[in-house]
Amino acid sequence: MRLRVEFTTEPFDLEEAPAHAVVARHVVEAAELDAVDVGPFGNTAEGGADAVLTAVEALLRKSLEAGATRVTLQLNVIGEGGE
Repeated sequence: MRLRVEFTTEPFDLEEAPAHAVVARHVVEAAELDAVDVGPFGNTAEGGADAVLTAVEALLRKSLEAGATRVTLQLNVIGEGGE
């Protein structure tokens, strides 16, 4: 099964990326995912179910530890195959 996760971390800072946003970006970029798109108002990552779920767990833990007060995410099944 393949999954796509879309997420944001808050609070926002339009002047400089907050530590929690930087940590979240590093987590998804280091994960074994097929596609990662990081933007100022939202981020998307795709991959096999195990890889995405592992990345989401790390994303939640590490971004909260880095000061996020809210993490909003949406997880979608996008196809079969992979893991």
